[in-house]
Amino acid sequence: GMRMRMEGGEEMQGAVGLRCTWDTPPSAGPPAKWVRLNVGGTVFLTTRQTLCREQKSFLCRLCQGEELQSDRDETGAYLIDRDPTYFGPILNFLRHGKLVLDKDMAEEGVLEEAEFYNIGPLIRIIKDRLEEKDYPVTQVPPKHVYRVLQCQEEELTQMVSTMSDGWCFEQLVNIGSSYNYGNEDQTEFLCVVSKELYNSPSGLSSEASHKAKV
Repeated sequence: GMRMRMEGGEEMQGAVGLRCTWDTPPSAGPPAKWVRLNVGGTVFLTTRQTLCREQKSFLCRLCQGEELQSDRDETGAYLIDRDPTYFGPILNFLRHGKLVLDKDMAEEGVLEEAEFYNIGPLIRIIKDRLEEKDYPVTQVPPKHVYRVLQCQEEELTQMVSTMSDGWCFEQLVNIGSSYNYGNEDQTEFLCVVSKELYNSPSGLSSEASHKAKV
């Protein structure tokens, strides 16, 4: 039993030795043009030139052998423990300089990977896109909604002071007197109020909730 174990050990050592020499490119020749990357179990094939477009990136350092601690799989591909879903857009950006995403792909996910791989220009592009999404109101001018409310003189002060948020007092129109209360004439007014309404879901919902209050 002892002898067999030793033989097995020798065989394993031999295999490891072989693998090391096979993995290392010959020192005399230039480094291979094509590079395989195994990202979270998905293999991507690209060139050193593509990966080195962004000189400061992790991928460029990987190609140039600076990331020496990086493991390789059995095919010699660099192993990177990251989500392959978001790696496609990263690699395509290095190929042609544009950010192209499927409609279901979250930009936040790609941003996370761009920051991990340290690809500065791509980080800036995604952050700009996310800011545009966050502030759509800057692109759409607000609509003004006007309401005309009829009230009597004594109700006027109370109504103006209790107007709900966002409503502005615009104009007051005297429409004469009504004689509903015996001989006391009450002056009737039309009160015009306005509100800015933005094209966003929150604006619409707050608009609906204010209807009851005004």
